[in-house]
Amino acid sequence: FLFVPAVEVKIEVVIPEKERSKEEMSPNGKASPLVYKVNGTARHYHLEEHPIASNPYHNPKDVVEASVCHVKDLENGQMREVDLGCGKALLIKENGEFYAMGHKCPHYGAPLVKGVLSKGRVRCPWHGACFNISTGDIEDFPGLDSLPRFQVKIEKEKVYIRASKQALQTQRRTKMMAKCISLSNYNLSSTNVLIIGAGAAGLVCAETLRQEGFSDRIVMCTMDRHLPYDRPKLSKSMDSHPEQIALRPKEFFRAYDIEVLTEMQVAAVDIKNKTAVFKDGFKMEYNKLLIATGNTPKALSCKGKEVENVFNIRTPEDANRVVKLATSKNVVIVGASFLGMEVAAYLTERAHSVSVVELEEVPFKKFFGERVGRAVMKMFENNRVKFYMQTEVSELREQEGKLKEVVLKSGKVLRADVCVVGIGAVPATGFLKQSGINIDSKGFIVVNKMMQTNIPGVFAAGDAVTFPLALRNNKKVNVPHWQMAHMHGRIAALNMLAHGMEISTVPYLWTAMFGKSIRYAGHGEGFDDVVIQGDLDELKFVAFYTKSDEVVAVASMNYDPIVSKVAEVLAAGRTIRKRDVE
Repeated sequence: FLFVPAVEVKIEVVIPEKERSKEEMSPNGKASPLVYKVNGTARHYHLEEHPIASNPYHNPKDVVEASVCHVKDLENGQMREVDLGCGKALLIKENGEFYAMGHKCPHYGAPLVKGVLSKGRVRCPWHGACFNISTGDIEDFPGLDSLPRFQVKIEKEKVYIRASKQALQTQRRTKMMAKCISLSNYNLSSTNVLIIGAGAAGLVCAETLRQEGFSDRIVMCTMDRHLPYDRPKLSKSMDSHPEQIALRPKEFFRAYDIEVLTEMQVAAVDIKNKTAVFKDGFKMEYNKLLIATGNTPKALSCKGKEVENVFNIRTPEDANRVVKLATSKNVVIVGASFLGMEVAAYLTERAHSVSVVELEEVPFKKFFGERVGRAVMKMFENNRVKFYMQTEVSELREQEGKLKEVVLKSGKVLRADVCVVGIGAVPATGFLKQSGINIDSKGFIVVNKMMQTNIPGVFAAGDAVTFPLALRNNKKVNVPHWQMAHMHGRIAALNMLAHGMEISTVPYLWTAMFGKSIRYAGHGEGFDDVVIQGDLDELKFVAFYTKSDEVVAVASMNYDPIVSKVAEVLAAGRTIRKRDVE
């Protein structure tokens, strides 16, 4: 913003790692050890700092103080991005008070000044993560880190911000975490907390336990060969290598004693003896269990389904291999799903041809409705993607073992060097069949608002569960999306520690194709009408999904921050009527 000498505001920023909340401080200023009951024995531990944190007060050169505006420059409810010379901060005024914190969302770097300020928190305009303006703490997801919070002081009608230069540069803060006490005492085959699955739900659960001061053993196991990674990127930027999309570096897991067993598959859970049995025969006892296994992609069931170069995108290796094979070749995508369409969009510039085969008449019809689906389809056709709708694959033909042609039920034969299958997924819960854990007819694990299953001490989270959605009168739903998996993991962890926390978040998701994003919030299942504002042909619109008289979901393209605004209204428990948006 323009600097006018007559109206000077000063902002002060402080590294948040060293800030202690009042409850954690003992009178002498040192963090007091907290006591947790684990298996009936009291354990003491100290909260650990972020290992890479530096204290600004040891190094005065790290602190910058700047005057950023006059107190009257900002109205209540306004936000402004301000420059402190060596980095920027977000200045906020709410209820007459000034707050300052990082200006970029730690998830993908969205400018928070373009987000939505409401009741003491800022919601990101891109993917809906929420940050508390007093603490900088993350309160809704996606992303793992919080924001640095900076000191603000008012002197002679001017606003000053004081900040650590390091915090201004990193624009993120990892919350303080406990460490495990005396790992050496542990029996290898028993753990306090066992987490099956290392996606967003599993990782957030482990991190939340440590943030809350839990200092006993945590083991995560995964069939993957990698530490937790940013799975949405597999179809959105398919060239990414595992280390580029890792959610946390190796050192992080070491620093906070979160053990990850890779390439380990659980074959059964014995709830009576609180034991997980692995495929290789290894057994591990647990005290608390989180099942966050996600889902398994559906495979084609047609003739020739076992030929080479037919892929489900499940791992970074799958994505990388498809890009390599598709370069200058013919690609067929089966299924106009989020995954299928994102892969199609990504490959258009690399492949010789891209064709999409889909059973419905329009992509995303059930999710976004026919009109939005058609607008998206047109965008793809303008980028030379060919659609074969209302048909399916009857045969995959090979030459020397490798895919050569895809035959459709309509009789059409498509040349194909590589095929990507995106026809949906089923919950990865087969190993629980005889366990006694309640599973519905579709294979989803049934949990309550605290992510608890019917078995005490057993929790479930992420794509494999159905849970009561507050937004839709506690109807049991499955929401297989990245943000929701994060929140499930957090709620499960808090309830392992008996916090009695219920889930009430608003689902938020996005899809990215050809450099454009569709954002979506709410739960539109069963919508009976769509109210569209803006211009579908120009791909600048907002669509409100209604059921009887109520708005149950919203989607937009090039219309920020409308989806985040609606999410905030719904999160506050308010109803939006159809007439309000018409």
